[in-house]
Amino acid sequence: MNRFRRWPDEAAEPSGSIAYVDRSTRQGSERGNLHHTLLTPYHHTPDYPYPLVVWLHGPDDDERQVCRVMPHVSLQSYLAVGPRGCCPPELGHPGYQWLQMDDAIHAAERRVLDSIDIACSKHNVAEDRVFLAGYQCGGTMALRIGLRRPELYAGAISIGGPFPERLGPIPQLRSARSLPMLIAQGRESEYYPAEKVCDELRLFHAASLHVTLRTYPCGDELLTNMLSDMHAWMMEQMNGVSQSTADNVHVYPGGRN
Repeated sequence: MNRFRRWPDEAAEPSGSIAYVDRSTRQGSERGNLHHTLLTPYHHTPDYPYPLVVWLHGPDDDERQVCRVMPHVSLQSYLAVGPRGCCPPELGHPGYQWLQMDDAIHAAERRVLDSIDIACSKHNVAEDRVFLAGYQCGGTMALRIGLRRPELYAGAISIGGPFPERLGPIPQLRSARSLPMLIAQGRESEYYPAEKVCDELRLFHAASLHVTLRTYPCGDELLTNMLSDMHAWMMEQMNGVSQSTADNVHVYPGGRN
């Protein structure tokens, strides 16, 4: 199993991850206070409506993380945009955060919606195929934002980030049941331990939420297997794979080669 590397600066990134970056936003552009990175796939066809992945980076990182993530998801299948976290670096920390506080949640949702608008203004986006995804705190925020307005998204994905708590994470239960969610968790994780997953599974069953849970033989790492499984799951959603309400929570072992 390959572990996802973190590169400390742009110069150290592998060349394969930057060949399809929209250079006008690569360094982080502003729309108001929105710094973001927008990626186009290899062999981009302007007339084709592409699915869009909105990637919310993990802790102590920034909008450039999407450049390192998407080559392990797919180089050809998606447009992708990564907004910068709305909580600035704390003393001694190198990057940004997505914090579960009321003001930060509203700011994060605005950044996500603005990022989608930017992608739609520059490229042909399939607006019924917009996926939210993120790592750790970014994954928790992806789930929360998706549940706030589930009609806008084709799915929400959290890699290593727990289901959100407090502050009304499920504002409207009936509409929340329409949102497919994928959660990836490391069995040895300290940030998102197995005990927490068990508590969440009871909630998912009781609320009849549409959740796929994959567990992996790791701790808090971001594995390339998780990202390839994310691609497979999104393709399943777009190809119309249905799951019955009676069997709404699906648990699979992840980490296949």
